[in-house]
Amino acid sequence: MRKVTMALIGAGQRGMDCYARYALKFPHEVEFVAVADAKPERRKKFQRQHGLADSACYSDWRDLLAQPDVADAVLVCTQDKMHYEPAMAALQAGYHVLLEKPMSPDPRECLEMGECAKEQGRIFSICHVLRYTNFFTTIKQLLEQGEIGQLISIQHNENVAHWHYAHSYVRGNWRNSQLSSPMILAKSCHDMDILLWLAGADCVNISSFGTLTHFKAANAPEGAPERCLDGCPVADTCLYYAPRHYLTENASWPASIISDDHSMEARYQALLEGPYGRCVYHCDNNVVDHQVVNLEFANEVTAVFTMCAFTEKCERTIKLMGTMGEIRGAMEKGEIEVLDFATKASKVITLASGEGVTGHGGGDFGLMRDFVRLVQQDGVQVGRTSADVAVQSHLMAFAAEEARLSKQVISLEAFRQNL
Repeated sequence: MRKVTMALIGAGQRGMDCYARYALKFPHEVEFVAVADAKPERRKKFQRQHGLADSACYSDWRDLLAQPDVADAVLVCTQDKMHYEPAMAALQAGYHVLLEKPMSPDPRECLEMGECAKEQGRIFSICHVLRYTNFFTTIKQLLEQGEIGQLISIQHNENVAHWHYAHSYVRGNWRNSQLSSPMILAKSCHDMDILLWLAGADCVNISSFGTLTHFKAANAPEGAPERCLDGCPVADTCLYYAPRHYLTENASWPASIISDDHSMEARYQALLEGPYGRCVYHCDNNVVDHQVVNLEFANEVTAVFTMCAFTEKCERTIKLMGTMGEIRGAMEKGEIEVLDFATKASKVITLASGEGVTGHGGGDFGLMRDFVRLVQQDGVQVGRTSADVAVQSHLMAFAAEEARLSKQVISLEAFRQNL
């Protein structure tokens, strides 16, 4: 199989540290030949990692795509609201495209990108990495093998972890739906997608409830300043005191996000000036910190999804109930338990974990491996996370947000027609 060449638009944490790392691990399969990012320090870091010439590094993605036949494929890993333009331009220029999720905060743009990929005859895959994890792939296989009979209902929890939520959704890039996306789209479109895949049928109806309860000014400790380093009176006891999370010897994620320079001095300066040094009760955040979504599928499977910020661990857990048994799973633990109603037998499947497993339980590299194969075959096969499928799960997230705001049951078909 021929080596695939790729260009990266957006050399942030997901693009550079997750997906492009695949090329460093498997250089015989894929090579990155160009990069575009507005930040010089990110371009230079990517340039060093992949041995690029200065002429292959661009500050503007438009300049990259203006060059003829730069690569076989383009990865678009910019911020949510910056996906549509480069993705459409890359598709129209004839490139296969891998797009970070969510596709767009605008449902119409999601539909337009999907249609454009069809018209151009290009591979257009979305980074719904959960479909490529050993965990969810194993559960899907168990369902297809009839291990629990006919699937009836699913309970799925996304435990965000209080510290992760504060980092990404109070102080971070996804804190405000006007700047990025609603929480159900920014964080949990992964989960809408995996429920669609496991249920095995179209979603027909959806309802949702949730709100921002804790991370707001009314809950700020008395005397808490706008920034943690401005003399916070509860610094010793506050769970979210910024130096406790970002000014330690451990400069890996999430501390690595607050500054491209990971030195203690640079991180300290970032807390003095940047968004991650703000008090969590005095931010411009508005996304929900807890939400439930109820889903009905065309095959009569029902599902309930719960996202909550107030957990200790950052993990996904699931329970699937069938006519002949149950499946219970904990993704981050790599454990799946299958119970048989007739025999009362229980078997536990323990999945590989540790150093050999990449981000999202192996999903990041699994996604890249699939995309590389699709490009090598020039789109002969349909990808597991092709835009056709991804558009539907995105519409589920959009409909869930409308249901939450309107407190109504939303018909997915009516929602799509209204677009």
